[in-house]
Amino acid sequence: DKIYEIVTNMENRAKSIGCDMRKGQPTPGNIAGGLSSIEEKSLGAIVKSGTRPIQGVLEYPQHVTDQKGLWIKDTPGREPEILTGMAATGAQFMMFSTGRGAPQGFPSMPVIKICGNPNTYQRMENDMDLNAGLIITGDKTIEQVGEEAFAKLLRVLSGEMTKNEAIQYFSAIDIHCLGPVI
Repeated sequence: DKIYEIVTNMENRAKSIGCDMRKGQPTPGNIAGGLSSIEEKSLGAIVKSGTRPIQGVLEYPQHVTDQKGLWIKDTPGREPEILTGMAATGAQFMMFSTGRGAPQGFPSMPVIKICGNPNTYQRMENDMDLNAGLIITGDKTIEQVGEEAFAKLLRVLSGEMTKNEAIQYFSAIDIHCLGPVI
């Protein structure tokens, strides 16, 4: 019920200011990347979350304490607000998947960018940490890329810089406002 509630709340918030979320999502970049609908975009998010049962929903500002398992975080869809919200609630790192090449980093936590599009990775290799597009090309298996991602995480947590840390790209701080700012 809580998942339906957060979706309904966001749709109602958009309607209250005269917006139709279904006309703004997927974004032009999502469409250029091959998505056809907000439902398809949402299915991608679900697939990326894994196979464990959802334990509950955390609000955007809610601090993560001793909760274990898979939790949904009620955040906006824009990368700067996602990163800010996750860092503010206690995340120590983020593994960020992208197909179009979102280069964001964050100053208080490492952001490991995993690119699922081999063409984007080739074009933005200096911004991406891991090329998961090798699965699509058949050069690596899901298991191999998963092992590489885990190994990269361990190296980063042991002090290795992510690409955005190395180039000092930290322009993604943006606080999600729940009402008008005056």
